[in-house]
Amino acid sequence: MKILIVGTVGTGKTTLARKLSKEYNIKYYEIDSIVHDDVNKKKRTPQQQNEIISNINKEDGWIIEGVLRENLEYLLEIAEKIIYLDIPKNIRNKRILTRYIKQKIGIEKSNYKPSLKMLKMMYKWSNEFEKNREGFEKKLNKYEDKLDVVENVKN
Repeated sequence: MKILIVGTVGTGKTTLARKLSKEYNIKYYEIDSIVHDDVNKKKRTPQQQNEIISNINKEDGWIIEGVLRENLEYLLEIAEKIIYLDIPKNIRNKRILTRYIKQKIGIEKSNYKPSLKMLKMMYKWSNEFEKNREGFEKKLNKYEDKLDVVENVKN
C-alpha cells in the first residue's frame, strides 16, 4: 500500500504515519526530510527531491506524510490512498504549543531548532492554510476515490 498523509502543521500527520508504519510494517517518510537535507542544513533541489521520491516509489509500500508542496503534488497521483487530516484550528494551535514545549525541554525530538521564531512560523503556516483551504481541498477532491478525510481526533 502506498499511503500519502497530508494536512497542515499540528494535525497529527507524523503520529499517524508512525502508527500505520508499525501496524502495516511499511516504512514512512517525512516530506520535510525529503525537501531538506538535515545533515548539510540546506534545501534540496526539486530534482533531488524527485529522485528521492522515485526511489521511495520503487518500494512495494510506503507512507509519505507532510504538508503538500506544489512541486510534490504528483504524490497525489502515485499514492494508492490519501489521508487528509483536517483537524480544527483550536486543536492544531494547542498541539503546536505543546510540541514546542516538549521540544524545548527535550522530551520530543525535531529536525529543526525549536525557537520562538519557528513557533511563530508554525502559527503563521496554520493561518495561511485556512486562507488557502478551498484551493487545497479542490486539488484533493480530484482524488475522491482514494481520499479519506479525518476531521475528528482525540486532542
